[in-house]
Amino acid sequence: MRMRRLATDQTGATLVEFGLISTLFVTTLLGFLDLGHSLYMQSVLQGAVQKSARDATLESGKAEAQQGLLDDMVRQRVMNLASNATVSFSRRYFRDFTKAAQQTAEAYQDINGNGLCDNDEPFQDNNRNTVWDKDGGDNGQGGAKDDVVYTVRITYPRLLPVAKLIGLPANVTVEARTVLENQPFGEQGSYGAPLVGHCV
Repeated sequence: MRMRRLATDQTGATLVEFGLISTLFVTTLLGFLDLGHSLYMQSVLQGAVQKSARDATLESGKAEAQQGLLDDMVRQRVMNLASNATVSFSRRYFRDFTKAAQQTAEAYQDINGNGLCDNDEPFQDNNRNTVWDKDGGDNGQGGAKDDVVYTVRITYPRLLPVAKLIGLPANVTVEARTVLENQPFGEQGSYGAPLVGHCV
């Protein structure tokens, strides 16, 4: 008789049902919060990069010390949100905006057919920097009237520990970039005729 009453007893059923779905509900909620934080970090980083890049295109942006100050401004904005973030910067310059937007690799002869520029294969060194450039650009801020692709990449631990539960990596990597033209504070440089280089 007691066993029959226990089998039909509905007391506590809601608590058991909540226990079954709460793990999934809380994990989903934490996942959305983590995604929202990543999107917010992307937005803040993009804004900081665009402001820094605008400042870098001024005449004083050519100086390495000035570029360091601009990078520090971006780093500070990021560190306010993720104090344990790793921040890396790169600047690649091109002679015109079309080349900066297309980022076309320098032509090379793929002798061994592996799709890589290697094993002393010849390439056309358009910017005369002695290395094959997969985007056709050159490192640095460039000079007057050059177009600069300014890229900042940050890596930071996830805000919430939900990543392990759903198989995501423990760190988030966010990248922002912008393209701006240096001011015409002088005559634009030129590379001269392309040279033939050899891939490493």
